[in-house]
Parts: sequence; C-alpha cells; structure tokens
Amino acid sequence: MIRKIVSGGQTGADRAALDFALAHGFPHGGWCPRGRWAEDRPLPRRYKLAETPEDDPMQRTEWNVRDSDATIVFSIGEALSGGSARTEAFARTYKKPFLHLSRQRHGTRTVTRLSSFLLVQQPDVLNIAGPRASEEPEVSDFTRQVLEQWWQNHSAARS
Repeated sequence: MIRKIVSGGQTGADRAALDFALAHGFPHGGWCPRGRWAEDRPLPRRYKLAETPEDDPMQRTEWNVRDSDATIVFSIGEALSGGSARTEAFARTYKKPFLHLSRQRHGTRTVTRLSSFLLVQQPDVLNIAGPRASEEPEVSDFTRQVLEQWWQNHSAARS
C-alpha cells in the first residue's frame, strides 16, 4: 500500500514518522530545509532527505505535500497552527488528500481513522507532518504509538 514515507525531518511528528519508517523497513525521504536545519541540530544523515534550495521551512513543507499522494498531520491539540496549518493549506492548493489526527479530538478512534484513510486513498507516497517537539512535546510519542498500532493491525490483517 505505502511505497514510501516522506517527512520534513523536524523534531516531533516528522522525526517520529521517519523513525517509524526506518524501524519497519519503509523507504523514506522527503525535503528538509537547506543546511538540514531542525530545531535540535542539523538533521542526522541517517535520514535520507534532500535539501531545498532555500532555508525557509515553508519550502520544505510545500514540496513534501506537492510530491506526495496524501498527507497526514498528527497533533495533540484540536486546532492546527503554524507549519501544520500551512501543510493543510498546501494540501488544498495541490488538491491532495489530507487527514488531521488529533489526540484530543479523536482519542481512541485515531488508529481506525488512519486505517480508513489509508484504505480509501491507497497512497504510494505518504507525507507525515505535525508540530515540532517544542510546540507539542507529546506529539512524537503520539505519532509513533498510532503508527505502531496501525502497523500491528495492518500486519495481522495481511497474515
């Protein structure tokens, strides 16, 4: 179903998605800002991301949406802001399927919503984004838990 997971490499949801991809053997990639900028340090080289010509993170955000078949934004809070809100706007501009998964809004239904979205959209290239760790410290764990539960369910269904 998913051939590749892409993300921008920022701390938080982005990094959790890339770590999930690495842990489960998914090809991964995407765009990151020039200089491999992330709030904690330059993005480690184990993440196979290409640098955008500009160091503006919005270029990375736009190009990851543009180059993907669908985008999912994970968050703790119900409302998207900053780069996450821009991700949704880019998805609309490029007419790409978009799903926002909020721990506060969706709670125990999050994995089911993710599974349904992926079943309907069947993206080859999936962009995963969300707030950085300094904005929502728990978003990395939330993203990882949801992806892991989805993977367990998906793997069991294929067996």
